Amino acid sequence: MVDYHATNNQTQQYPSGGHHMEQENEWDRDLLLDPAWEKQQRKTFTAWCNSHLRKAGTQIDNIEEDFRDGLKLMLLLEVISGERLPKPERGKMRVHKINNVNKALDFIASKGVKLVSIGAEEIVDGNAKMTLGMIWTIILRFAIQDISVEETSAKEGLLLWCQRKTAPYKNVNVQNFHISWKDGLAFNALIHRHRPELIDYDKLRKDDPVHNLNNAFEVAEKYLDIPKMLDAEDIVNTARPDEKAIMTYVSSFYHAFSGAQKLLHNPSLVPMPPCAYNIVGTLRPDEKAIMTYVSCFYHAFSGAQKAETAANRICKVLAVNQENEHLMEDYEKLASDLLEWIRRTIPWLENRAPEKTMAEMQQKLEDFRDYRRVHKPPKVQEKCQLEINFNTLQTKLRLSNRPAFMPSEGRMVSDINGSWHKLEGAEKGYEEWLLNEIRRLERLDHLAEKFRQKATIHESWTDGKEAMLTQKDFETASLSEVKALLKKHEAFESDLAAHQDRVEQIAAIAQELNELDYYDSPSVNARCQKICEQWDILGSLTQNRREALERTEKQLESIDELYLEYAKRAAPFNNWMEGAMEDLQDMFIVHNIEEIQGLITAHEQFKSTLPEANKEREAIQAIQAEVQKIAQYNGIKLAGANPYTSITPESIDNKWDKVQQLVPQRDQALQEELGRQQSNDHLRRQFANQANIVGPWIQNKMEEIGRISIEMNGTLEDQLTHLRQYEQSIIEYKPNIDQLEGDHQLIQEALIFDNKYTSYTMEHLRVGWEQLLTTIARTINEIENQILTRDAKGISQEQLHEYRASFNHFDKDHSGALMAEEFKACLISLGYDVENDKQGDAEFARIMGIVDPNNSGAVTFQAFIDFMSRETTDTDTADQVIASFKILAGDKNFITADELRRELPPDQAEYCIARMAPYTGPDATPGALDYMSFSTALYGESDL
Repeated sequence: MVDYHATNNQTQQYPSGGHHMEQENEWDRDLLLDPAWEKQQRKTFTAWCNSHLRKAGTQIDNIEEDFRDGLKLMLLLEVISGERLPKPERGKMRVHKINNVNKALDFIASKGVKLVSIGAEEIVDGNAKMTLGMIWTIILRFAIQDISVEETSAKEGLLLWCQRKTAPYKNVNVQNFHISWKDGLAFNALIHRHRPELIDYDKLRKDDPVHNLNNAFEVAEKYLDIPKMLDAEDIVNTARPDEKAIMTYVSSFYHAFSGAQKLLHNPSLVPMPPCAYNIVGTLRPDEKAIMTYVSCFYHAFSGAQKAETAANRICKVLAVNQENEHLMEDYEKLASDLLEWIRRTIPWLENRAPEKTMAEMQQKLEDFRDYRRVHKPPKVQEKCQLEINFNTLQTKLRLSNRPAFMPSEGRMVSDINGSWHKLEGAEKGYEEWLLNEIRRLERLDHLAEKFRQKATIHESWTDGKEAMLTQKDFETASLSEVKALLKKHEAFESDLAAHQDRVEQIAAIAQELNELDYYDSPSVNARCQKICEQWDILGSLTQNRREALERTEKQLESIDELYLEYAKRAAPFNNWMEGAMEDLQDMFIVHNIEEIQGLITAHEQFKSTLPEANKEREAIQAIQAEVQKIAQYNGIKLAGANPYTSITPESIDNKWDKVQQLVPQRDQALQEELGRQQSNDHLRRQFANQANIVGPWIQNKMEEIGRISIEMNGTLEDQLTHLRQYEQSIIEYKPNIDQLEGDHQLIQEALIFDNKYTSYTMEHLRVGWEQLLTTIARTINEIENQILTRDAKGISQEQLHEYRASFNHFDKDHSGALMAEEFKACLISLGYDVENDKQGDAEFARIMGIVDPNNSGAVTFQAFIDFMSRETTDTDTADQVIASFKILAGDKNFITADELRRELPPDQAEYCIARMAPYTGPDATPGALDYMSFSTALYGESDL
C-alpha cells in the first residue's frame, strides 16, 4: 500500500490557494465514518460523480465496486480536471487494477492533495470507507477548494457565501453544514435568491421539512441541472446529517449560481474629437460636427453642476445621520452604565446577613447613609439626563424624517424605570431591615445583661447550699439543737421557695435569647442548664434533710419561740431587701417620655413603702434585743447565733444600708434617662417643624410647574428662560433638604423610630424632591424640543401660540394629552374637515394613525406639534436622497467608492462607503455600492 501522505507532506502544495488546505487537514484525516452517515455519503458522492461522468457518456451504480479497476476513476479525474491522464491498462488482473488506481492517486497527489493512508490496494479490494474518503478528497480539491469569499477559502468561504445569500430570509440561520439544513428552508432560500420565479418561498412552512427538501431537490434537478444527491428522509430522520454530504450538495448550488453574473463597463462621456488638421486646414469647418462635439462638453459640465448640488444634499443628510448615531451611542453607553450600577447595587441592598454585635450593625447603617448621601444622588441626575437625551434624540429623528430610535434590548427608558423601581424597593426594605435588626440587637444586649445579673445573684445565693444540706450535724445534736435545726431547715425551705421565681425568670430570659437568635446562646444555655440542674439537686437534698430531721423531731421538744419568730420575720424581710436591691439595680430600656415617667412613678411608689419597711426592720431588731434581754435576765448563756436562721441583725442592717444607697442612684439613673428622652423629643419636634414646611413647599412647587406647563406667556425662549430661573430657585432650596437630612441622621443615631409630630418621613420627602427636580427638567426639555421643532420646521411663534391655545382649550383636565374626541374637536377648530361623515371619518383615521401609532387613545402635545409642523413644512425625503446619489453616479443604479471620495468631504465619503452594501444588480461592476438601499435605511422603508 502506498502512503501518499508520507511522500507529499513536505513538498506538495496546491497550485492555487494551497495554504488554505491546512485548515482542511482535519477533514482528510477523518476516514472512519459514522455508520449513520455512511448511507448519506454513498448516495451524495455517487450522484456527484455521475453528474460529471455523464458528460463522458457513462455512470456508476455502486461507488466501491465501480472504481475497483481504476478505469472510471481515471475517467472522472479527466472530466473534472480537463486534463489527460496516462493511458490505463486494460488487463483484468489485480496488478492491472492496482496500477490504474495508482495512476489516479498519483494525479490527485500532483494537485497538492495530502492523501492520508489511502492506498490502491484498499480501493481495488472495495474498502467502502477508504473509497468514500478518496472521493471526499477529490470533491474538496476540485469542487470546494477554489471557493473564496472575502479572503476565506474552502469550507469557510462556502459557509460565508451561504450566509450572505440566505440572510434576508426568515427562519433561515446557516451556521454549519449539518443541523442548519435539516428543515430544507436554506436550500429553497438559495434557489429563490438567484431564481425567484422557480419557488414561492412564502408558502413554505418550517414544520414541514420533508416537503421543503423535496421541493428544493426537485426544482434544482429540473431547472438547474443539479442531480438529486440525497433523499429528504435521509436528512430528516438523522439527528445530525452528514457534513460532507451536505457540503458536496451545497457546492453544486454554488457552482451553478456563482458564474451567472457578468460585469458591465460604461463608455466614455466624450467621444474622440475630429482631427485637429481637419479644423485648421478648412476654411469653414463643418458646422454640424462642431455643434455635436460642443454638446458633449455641455452635457459633461452641466452634469458636474448637478453632481455638486446632489453632493451638498447628501452631505446635509449624512451630517444629520452621523450626529444622530453619536447621540444613540451616548444613550446606549449611559443606559448600560446606569443599569450596571443598579445591577451591582440591588444585591448589596438585598443582602440580609445579620451581624452579631450592635457596633457592626451601626456600621452597616452608616454605610447605607453614605450610599444615600453620596452614591445615589449622582445616579438620580444620570437617570433624569438619560430621559432628556432620549426625548431630544427622538425629536431630532422626527424632524429629519428618520425612523424613531429603538434602544437595544433591555435598555429602553421603561426598562431603566423598572430597574430603578426595583432598586428603590430594595432600598426601602434594606433600611427597614437595618432598623429592625438594631432594635433586635438592642433587646438582645439588654436581655443578656439581665440574664448575667440574675444568674450571678442566684449562683451567689446557692454557693455552699449543697454542703449545708448534706451535713450530718443532727445525728449528735441535742433535742433542742435538733429542734433548732428543723426550724432552721423550714426557714431555708421558705428561702428556697422565694428563689423559685428567680430561677424561672432566668430560664425564661434564656428561652427568649434563643428565640431571638442571640449569638452567644450556647454559653447562655449551658449556664442556664447548670443552674436548673443545681436547683433540682437542692430541691432533692432539701427534701431528704427534712425527712431526716422529722425522724428525730419526736425526741426534740424544746424550742425558742423568740428565735423562731425572729427567723420567720427576718427571712421574708431579707428576701424583700434582696428583691429591692435587685430591682434598684435592674437595667431598663425606654423609647419615649411616657415610658420613663412610668418608671419614675413606680420608683416613687417604691420609696413610699420604705418607712413601713423600716418599721419592720426595727421590729425584727427588737426581737433580737428581746432575746438578749431575756437571756441576760434569766442568766442564760447563749450558744452563739440564732439556731433557726443564718440571717443576722448585722446582715439586715448592712442590706438596709445598701438599699438606702441604691435609692438615690436609681433616682439619678431615671433622671438621666428622662433628660435623654426629652432630648429625643426635641429632635422629633425639630425634624417635624422643618418637614412640615418642606413637604407643602414641594407639593406647591409641583402644582406650580403643572400650571406653568399649560400657560402661554411670551415666546418659547421667554418661557424657557422663566423655567430655568424657576429651576434655579428650586435648586437654591437644596440647603433646606440637606438640613432635613442632617436632622434625620441625628434622629436615627439616637435610635428614634417614631415621630408623632409630623406625617412626613424622610423617604417621602426624598422621593418628592427627586420628582420635583425631574419634573422641572422634563418641562424644560419639552420647551427645548418645541424650539427645535419650530426652528427646524420654520413654524412661526404665532403658529405655536395658536397650536398651544387650541390644545389647552380642549385639554379640560390638564392631563397634557387629548382623547380621540377632544383631538377631533381641536382639529375642527383649526379648520380640518373631519366631521362625522364617511370622508371625514377616513381623514380623521389617517391623522390618528400619524399622531397615535400605538393606538393608545391619547395624543400628546409633542405628537400634535409634530403633526402640525409636518402638515405645514417640507423636508428631505428618501426619494430626494436617491435622486441626488443618482446624479453623482452618472445615472447609474450604483456608485463607486472613488466617485464618493471625489464628490463628498472625506469623513462623509468614508461614512457612506463603510455602510453601503455591495451592489448585486445585473449591471454591477467591481466595487459597485448600493446607494438605494442605503438611502432607504436612512429614512425607513415606509417613506419609499
